Amino acid sequence: QVQLVESGGGLVQPGGSLRLSCAASGSIFSGRAMGWYRQAPGKQRESVAAITSGGRPNYADSVKGRFIITRDNAKNTMYLQMNSLKSEDTAVYYCTRGRSPYYAGGANDDWGQGTQVTVSS
Repeated sequence: QVQLVESGGGLVQPGGSLRLSCAASGSIFSGRAMGWYRQAPGKQRESVAAITSGGRPNYADSVKGRFIITRDNAKNTMYLQMNSLKSEDTAVYYCTRGRSPYYAGGANDDWGQGTQVTVSS
């Protein structure tokens, strides 16, 4: 059974930066796509960024140029560097591990418990 643990969330002022981490244990990491999703109060969960097993990133338009997703297969860890944060980035951020090398975020994929990111002055 895979376990995904997010960390790095917190309170930050607009324009600030945070780095989220997602540590995976218990199963294959390197051969699977990984992703970050977020859910703000009253809104549906949405994709933020994803990375294939080969390291190809993909971003939501709302975070392009501000967020960077990376993975370290040796450490079984994925990261999300978030820069120039805005109030609308406030949400619970979840990491997910896909069942294929190319996609992560399906209902049957593995999900972490989430970490809160609050952007406020």
